[in-house]
Amino acid sequence: MRQHLEPNSDHPITIKLKNNAARVHLGGAVLVDAGQYFELREASYPPAIYLPRSAADMARLERSDHTSWCPYKGEAAYFHIRAADGSLIENAVWTYETPFSAVAEIKEALAFYPSKIDRIDLG
Repeated sequence: MRQHLEPNSDHPITIKLKNNAARVHLGGAVLVDAGQYFELREASYPPAIYLPRSAADMARLERSDHTSWCPYKGEAAYFHIRAADGSLIENAVWTYETPFSAVAEIKEALAFYPSKIDRIDLG
Protein backbone atom coordinates (compact mmCIF):
# COMPACT_ATOMS: atom_id res chain seq x y z
CA MET A 1 0.00 0.00 0.00
CA ARG A 2 1.28 3.45 -0.87
CA GLN A 3 1.97 5.84 1.95
CA HIS A 4 -0.26 8.92 2.35
CA LEU A 5 1.24 11.70 4.47
CA GLU A 6 -0.13 15.10 5.42
CA PRO A 7 2.03 18.23 5.16
CA ASN A 8 3.31 19.28 8.58
CA SER A 9 5.96 21.45 10.22
CA ASP A 10 8.69 18.96 9.25
CA HIS A 11 7.48 18.81 5.64
CA PRO A 12 5.46 21.95 4.88
CA ILE A 13 3.64 22.55 1.60
CA THR A 14 2.24 25.95 0.69
CA ILE A 15 0.34 26.82 -2.47
CA LYS A 16 -0.19 30.41 -3.54
CA LEU A 17 -2.29 31.61 -6.45
CA LYS A 18 -0.34 34.21 -8.39
CA ASN A 19 -2.44 36.55 -10.52
CA ASN A 20 0.42 37.23 -12.89
CA ALA A 21 1.19 36.14 -16.42
CA ALA A 22 3.12 32.93 -17.02
CA ARG A 23 4.44 31.68 -20.35
CA VAL A 24 6.24 28.44 -21.16
CA HIS A 25 8.57 28.63 -24.17
CA LEU A 26 10.04 25.85 -26.27
CA GLY A 27 11.71 26.10 -29.65
CA GLY A 28 10.40 29.57 -30.41
CA ALA A 29 6.79 28.65 -29.57
CA VAL A 30 4.68 29.41 -26.51
CA LEU A 31 3.27 26.19 -25.02
CA VAL A 32 1.36 27.91 -22.21
CA ASP A 33 0.10 31.49 -22.00
CA ALA A 34 -1.64 31.88 -18.64
CA GLY A 35 -2.97 34.86 -16.73
CA GLN A 36 -2.37 33.17 -13.38
CA TYR A 37 -0.60 30.16 -11.90
CA PHE A 38 0.01 28.36 -8.64
CA GLU A 39 3.36 28.43 -6.91
CA LEU A 40 3.87 25.32 -4.77
CA ARG A 41 6.61 25.34 -2.16
CA GLU A 42 7.39 22.01 -0.56
CA ALA A 43 9.90 21.57 2.25
CA SER A 44 13.38 22.50 0.97
CA TYR A 45 12.65 21.81 -2.73
CA PRO A 46 12.73 24.65 -5.27
CA PRO A 47 9.29 26.16 -5.96
CA ALA A 48 7.20 24.42 -8.62
CA ILE A 49 4.97 26.38 -10.99
CA TYR A 50 1.60 24.80 -11.80
CA LEU A 51 -0.23 26.18 -14.84
CA PRO A 52 -3.85 25.73 -15.93
CA ARG A 53 -4.45 23.20 -18.70
CA SER A 54 -6.90 25.63 -20.28
CA ALA A 55 -3.96 27.94 -21.05
CA ALA A 56 -1.80 25.19 -22.58
CA ASP A 57 -1.44 24.09 -26.19
CA MET A 58 -2.61 20.56 -25.35
CA ALA A 59 -2.21 19.51 -29.01
CA ARG A 60 1.56 19.59 -28.38
CA LEU A 61 1.32 17.31 -25.32
CA GLU A 62 1.05 13.53 -25.51
CA ARG A 63 0.11 11.43 -22.50
CA SER A 64 2.90 9.21 -21.20
CA ASP A 65 2.51 5.82 -19.53
CA HIS A 66 4.90 6.99 -16.82
CA THR A 67 3.59 7.73 -13.32
CA SER A 68 5.21 8.52 -9.99
CA TRP A 69 4.04 8.67 -6.39
CA CYS A 70 4.38 11.45 -3.85
CA PRO A 71 3.16 10.55 -0.35
CA TYR A 72 2.10 14.20 0.14
CA LYS A 73 0.40 14.87 -3.21
CA GLY A 74 -0.58 11.48 -4.65
CA GLU A 75 0.00 9.92 -8.05
CA ALA A 76 1.48 12.07 -10.80
CA ALA A 77 0.76 11.48 -14.47
CA TYR A 78 3.10 12.69 -17.20
CA PHE A 79 3.02 14.16 -20.69
CA HIS A 80 5.62 14.23 -23.45
CA ILE A 81 6.01 17.41 -25.50
CA ARG A 82 6.00 17.19 -29.29
CA ALA A 83 8.56 19.78 -30.39
CA ALA A 84 8.08 21.88 -33.53
CA ASP A 85 10.68 19.75 -35.34
CA GLY A 86 8.66 16.60 -34.57
CA SER A 87 10.96 15.26 -31.89
CA LEU A 88 9.51 14.01 -28.63
CA ILE A 89 10.65 15.41 -25.29
CA GLU A 90 9.77 12.58 -22.95
CA ASN A 91 8.07 13.03 -19.58
CA ALA A 92 8.57 16.79 -19.66
CA VAL A 93 5.33 17.68 -17.86
CA TRP A 94 3.73 16.30 -14.72
CA THR A 95 0.26 16.71 -13.29
CA TYR A 96 -1.80 15.51 -10.35
CA GLU A 97 -5.22 14.59 -11.69
CA THR A 98 -6.55 13.34 -8.34
CA PRO A 99 -4.33 15.00 -5.73
CA PHE A 100 -4.79 14.60 -2.01
CA SER A 101 -7.06 17.20 -0.42
CA ALA A 102 -4.13 19.08 1.16
CA VAL A 103 -3.01 20.12 -2.34
CA ALA A 104 -6.37 20.15 -4.15
CA GLU A 105 -5.61 23.53 -5.78
CA ILE A 106 -3.17 21.92 -8.23
CA LYS A 107 -5.68 19.38 -9.57
CA GLU A 108 -5.02 18.89 -13.31
CA ALA A 109 -2.59 21.83 -13.42
CA LEU A 110 0.58 21.29 -15.46
CA ALA A 111 4.14 21.60 -14.20
CA PHE A 112 7.09 21.63 -16.62
CA TYR A 113 10.60 20.38 -15.90
CA PRO A 114 12.76 23.50 -16.45
CA SER A 115 15.53 21.36 -18.01
CA LYS A 116 13.17 20.14 -20.75
CA ILE A 117 11.88 23.51 -22.00
CA ASP A 118 13.59 26.77 -22.97
CA ARG A 119 12.15 28.88 -20.16
CA ILE A 120 9.17 29.93 -18.10
CA ASP A 121 8.51 33.68 -17.99
CA LEU A 122 6.63 34.84 -14.89
CA GLY A 123 5.07 38.29 -14.82
